[in-house]
Parts: sequence; C-alpha cells; structure tokens
Amino acid sequence: MCGYTVDSMDPLIARKTWRTAEPIHAMIYFVPEATEQYRSVGVEHERAGYFASRAASLGEASAELVIATFYNFSPDAVRSAIPMTWLTAPPQELVNARLTAAGLALHRMLGTAADSDDVAEAAELARRAALVASERIEGRPLFAGHANLSWPSEPILVLWHAQTLLREYRGDGHIAALIADGVSGLEALVMHGATGEVPPSVLKSTRQWSDEAWAAAADGLIEAGWLTDGHELTDLGRTHRLWVEDRTDELSLAPYRSLGEAGCARLRELTRPLSKAIVESGALTPVRR
Repeated sequence: MCGYTVDSMDPLIARKTWRTAEPIHAMIYFVPEATEQYRSVGVEHERAGYFASRAASLGEASAELVIATFYNFSPDAVRSAIPMTWLTAPPQELVNARLTAAGLALHRMLGTAADSDDVAEAAELARRAALVASERIEGRPLFAGHANLSWPSEPILVLWHAQTLLREYRGDGHIAALIADGVSGLEALVMHGATGEVPPSVLKSTRQWSDEAWAAAADGLIEAGWLTDGHELTDLGRTHRLWVEDRTDELSLAPYRSLGEAGCARLRELTRPLSKAIVESGALTPVRR
C-alpha cells in the first residue's frame, strides 16, 4: 500500500475520497455512546458535549476561538457551553471520552468487520494521508489542534482518527475559501439550504440560529443577487458556491495526492462498506441538541 504516489491529481478525487470515508468520523456527533461518555466526565448537555469534545484538542479554548474555528454555529449557542464546560471536564478528559465513544460505537455498528484486515489496510492508507496533512498545519487551527493529539493503536481507531484529521483539514480549507469569497458562516448555511441537499430547518436548528437571524442573512443574499425571493440559488449564487467548493477541493488535495489515484481508489474501496454499514445503522440521523 505504501507505494502509491502521483505528481498531479484531479482535486475532485480529494472530495470523493473524503466523502466516501466521512461517515466513519461523522457518526461521533450522533451516537449515544458519545453522550454517555461525555456524561461520565460530567458534561450533561449534548450540545455542550459536542462543542467541548471537538474543541478539546485546542485546550481550554475561549468561546471566541470556538466561534471562529467552527464558523457556522450561532455565537450564543457556543457561549452557552464554552468556556463553562472546562470547569466541569478538563479538555484531556473530553479527548479521552470522545475516543472511547468512537471505539464503542464503531465496534457496535461494524461488528467483526472492525477488526478485519481491510480496516487495518484502510487505517494505514488514511494515516499516511493524515501525516502528510500534518506537515501543513499553517492556517488550519482546528486541524492543528487535532494533529497534536496522540495516535491510538487499534486499527479501527487509527482509521477514525485519521479521518477526523482529514475532515478538519478540509474544514479549515473550506472556511478559508468562504472567507476569501466574503461568505459568513450563517450565509454559507443559508446557501447550503438553498441547494435542497439538507432542509434549511435542519441546518438552522442544529446550528441554533434564530428565525430572525436566518431571515436577515437570506435577505442579504437576495439583495446581493445570490438567492431568489423563493430562497433558491440564482446563477450568480451557484457560481459563488461552486467557486468555494472547487477551492476547498484544491486546498484539501495534498494528503490525497500523496496516496495517488490508485491509493485513493483503494481507500474508497476499503471504507465504502464500513460507511454503508454506519449509514444503514441510522447513526447519522440528525437530532436536536
């Protein structure tokens, strides 16, 4: 597996490879094991558990730092959880709780497949890509915090941690592209909702924006010519969104380029059945926090 290299690659491959394996990481935001583990260290509220467990790699981060790095959540929602949660659970306890939850949930959903040779091979490939990303931490604060965490030893958790790193690496690049295009976190959510991929009501409730704030952002995008009065993307809005997505792919390319097209194809082949099992378990069903 370590022989895959390439000099150039279509940035779309980065998006496809990340997206195929993303459920392996993303399940941590929804599974009951996470809630249970955060409660075991004294964090009772699910929303606080989400913010604090993801931000814990940054140490005792301020609310402002979490608002900046998470980008599209209501500042009031962040301030309701951060920094008060650090008084209950130190960051390292939440890092450990999150890793424990990931292991329990993945073993529950994947069964014997979690200990398979395919998982070990996928973990090797994903870790290789993540280590390349870790050589490029500049301008990627949330990724850098996660990259500073210790690697687990169990292959399924190596795979989960590697995908977490690759996800945050891409996320920081996505924020850079949004900022370059002059799009706020809330405006990005409104535009995402306008695509029809995710209902606006889900995006609004999970990020805890008020109806008034959401409507104001939509009005601004309508005035800019990016949304129609019916809250659908205009041609100009689609152009801006495509520009951001293309830049995100380009900024996410380096770790996947290190694997080459054959390595990325193999990683997708290995992780596709794992992701499918996670999705079919219902683990990614959005819930109100």
